[in-house]
Amino acid sequence: MFNFVKQGLVAGVAALVMSSTAFAADFDMKFQSSDPAGNPNFMLKQEWAKRVEIMTGGRLKIEMMPVNSVVQHSETQDAVAADILDGHITDTSYFAGKDPAFGLIANPVGAWSSPSEMLRFINYGGGKELMNDILEPYGLHFIGATTPGLEAFISARPLDGVADLKGLKMRAPEGMVQEVFAAAGASPVNLPGSEVFTSLDKKVIEAADYTVFSTNQAQGMHDVAKHPVYPGFHSMPLVEVSMNQKKWDSLPADIQEILNISVRDFAIDMTSKLAMKDLEAVAAARKDPSITIHNWSAEERAKFRAIAMKQWEKVAKRSENAQKVYDTLTKYLVSQGLI
Repeated sequence: MFNFVKQGLVAGVAALVMSSTAFAADFDMKFQSSDPAGNPNFMLKQEWAKRVEIMTGGRLKIEMMPVNSVVQHSETQDAVAADILDGHITDTSYFAGKDPAFGLIANPVGAWSSPSEMLRFINYGGGKELMNDILEPYGLHFIGATTPGLEAFISARPLDGVADLKGLKMRAPEGMVQEVFAAAGASPVNLPGSEVFTSLDKKVIEAADYTVFSTNQAQGMHDVAKHPVYPGFHSMPLVEVSMNQKKWDSLPADIQEILNISVRDFAIDMTSKLAMKDLEAVAAARKDPSITIHNWSAEERAKFRAIAMKQWEKVAKRSENAQKVYDTLTKYLVSQGLI
């Protein structure tokens, strides 16, 4: 009798293992990042994918691939919808050409003073529901968001407020960021990121909207532009974690919830670790007597936000979704005393 029971238990365990293996095969996924391999952001994304595998007991495996592995960075949305990719982790503003709403929610210039402000809006202030309203018609489901953080500002001349932007020749990404800086009195120009250092060094430009302080420091930007603004006052990109809608719908409820929670944790992981790098870089920069770090007052940040809001209004008129983003965003900002 004992042997019979023992054999039955062994057979049952074997069947369970085989069933689990077959189940796992249904949830092997490929996600493409907008960051290159070796980049700190990309390595954090790989860690997230591994964590999801552990949390789901191996039932969901995500292969995280670097930028341009399967398609170009601006094509991932279409690739996810077409089942070429299962998901992506990317800057939502890359899809502003499809709908201005993507550009407005991805980077409402001047809206946020810290990652926590943006993440509260996404997770608890209606941002997540809004993102799904916009994404679902394209065949994607929005799981959650992260961000590398509030970008610092590179400048070769002192900048202590909005008035100092007047006539400033600067590099800024095309689109809304340029529109806002132009409205603030600056003279923005298009330049790829690879040309920022050389252009500052040769005095082709005086300043640049580029990336976070630690990356600027590591790339030697402060050697040629010794008046950085930190914390930044302008740009903080929304990096979406989203996947194919039908594949999301096919996942069991427990795996869906694991993804939701894991992305919330991933955002804390990314913003915290990159902020730590920034603080280390700031401390190192403060020891250099040739570098002066400028921190705008709350009043000057509010002035810049007021200028940006007028540009938000213009973008809002360009599509129904953009108006919806504008209404939801401004209502949230007012409720939080941010405007």
